[in-house]
Amino acid sequence: MTGQQDDFSHLDRAGRATADIARNPRLTVNVVVGAGIALAWLLLAAMAIRGAEAWGGAPGDTLLRGLPQLPLPAVLERFFALCLSPAPLGGSIGPRALALTLMWFLMAIAAMLPSAAPMIRTYCEIADTARIKGEPVVHPLVLVAGYLSVWFAASMLFAALTLAVHALAGSGGMFDPVLGVAGALALLLAGLYQFSGLKEACLTKCRNPFSILFSNWSARPTRVFRLGLAQGIWCLGCCWALMLVMFAVGVMNIFWMALIGVFTLIEKQTTGSLPTRLAGAILLVWAAALLVVSLRLGGIR
Repeated sequence: MTGQQDDFSHLDRAGRATADIARNPRLTVNVVVGAGIALAWLLLAAMAIRGAEAWGGAPGDTLLRGLPQLPLPAVLERFFALCLSPAPLGGSIGPRALALTLMWFLMAIAAMLPSAAPMIRTYCEIADTARIKGEPVVHPLVLVAGYLSVWFAASMLFAALTLAVHALAGSGGMFDPVLGVAGALALLLAGLYQFSGLKEACLTKCRNPFSILFSNWSARPTRVFRLGLAQGIWCLGCCWALMLVMFAVGVMNIFWMALIGVFTLIEKQTTGSLPTRLAGAILLVWAAALLVVSLRLGGIR
């Protein structure tokens, strides 16, 4: 846009700042995405501290127990209780399923959304070029919404899997042999998937967002939303098995969550298959060791 449409000199300082943000949405998407990631980590950290107090024994729980528990609204305390309880509170599974879905979605925002930053930045760069030419542009947050929709759907599946595992487990807490076997199977699946062709294909798509975004460029919000869905599916194809690792280390293990997030970011930014295959080998060895220990704890010979 040019001419009087870009002339905001008649506005006050706040009006000009708002107009600048509207004209250049990159700042908006950076603020919203950054705030969303930060809020997700804060909520997960608060939940992890309460989980360490309730359970303990997981790596890093000693450090977490030393941190203060800040007072939180009752709705958040109820949300944390539903997520951390090994069984439905009050006999109702519906609220706990919803709480677990939101918990897994927070984990996806915290650990996976940072790895999508290059894709979002690439879209903003293409959008800036189109805007300079005077072409209409769909706001980047529409793309982000499509991306997160995929992870929200995946979060419902992870929540259902969490409920199923806990239903099969006994009262042994995080050291229950059933949870150990489930964790070993999750590690085995995650390790094998690191060597699969589907993993490599999805990783290739995630590493090269420009060609996909440019070839499917559109000024229609619905098409940009679907483009975000497509990017979310490729990302899910890369990372769904790594998220299963949380079943082996404890679903609310914030340290492993951070490690998975960092590894995902590195994996998508580097070329070659060495990090992917090395992680796969480690996961397979870990799966075998955990399976042996869990079977011994369960008294199975």
